[in-house]
Amino acid sequence: MTPSVNLRAVGAIYKFEMARALRTIMQSVISPVISTSLYFVVFGAAIGQRMQEIDGVPYGTFIVPGLVMLSLLTQSIANASFGIYFPRFAGTIYEILSAPVSYLEIVVAYVGAAATKSIVIGLIILATASLFTPLTIEHPVLMVTFLLLTAFTFSLFGFIIGVWADGFEQLQIIPLLVITPLTFLGGSFYSIDMLPPFWRAVSLFNPVVYLVSGFRWSFTGKADVHIGVSLAMTMVFLLACLVAIRWIFKTGYRLKA
Repeated sequence: MTPSVNLRAVGAIYKFEMARALRTIMQSVISPVISTSLYFVVFGAAIGQRMQEIDGVPYGTFIVPGLVMLSLLTQSIANASFGIYFPRFAGTIYEILSAPVSYLEIVVAYVGAAATKSIVIGLIILATASLFTPLTIEHPVLMVTFLLLTAFTFSLFGFIIGVWADGFEQLQIIPLLVITPLTFLGGSFYSIDMLPPFWRAVSLFNPVVYLVSGFRWSFTGKADVHIGVSLAMTMVFLLACLVAIRWIFKTGYRLKA
């Protein structure tokens, strides 16, 4: 017989995390929206007026998916990593682990809250982008699919970082030194087809390329990588994160010490 899910426990953790976002709305929502808006002003309005179209797409419109993806990746990781790290820091994680809450319910609650916050920010940024450049979404179902998959996948990745980190400074290491550079080098502001053959081949080892390319295809129908490959790579990373989290709870890595 399949055990029932403790929806009350999941809801309690989820509501607590969402309430924390509302208490810090300036940092959680307004700050990333303002930062992304500045990217639109600098790259879209200022530089975009001096650049030619890319694959028949105006430059301002071309960079929108990349900027949304940049914000989605960083916010998903930041929200999830802090969400699980703070109970470890405060010592309340032991109360959660000793409560009648399964590991699956803990992950669903924290990752669900982090993904919800990043999706809301992504949608706000999309609405903000429409004020700077004309936007069309040719494949809305796939756009939503990529939005959800990316938010949940990188929230899972952020959860792993939050368990791994020994201090607040370590929460920033991977987002700042790995994810952000990979996003800038992943075709957010250019097409990798513009690169020399060698560097284009190197770019294909960057996992963010597949996320940006697939997300951009849902808007413009143009992509650097086939949409099927982009979806497959996203699912592979999602599966890898799930396997890592299962191992964390199975071994108690940095949770039960």
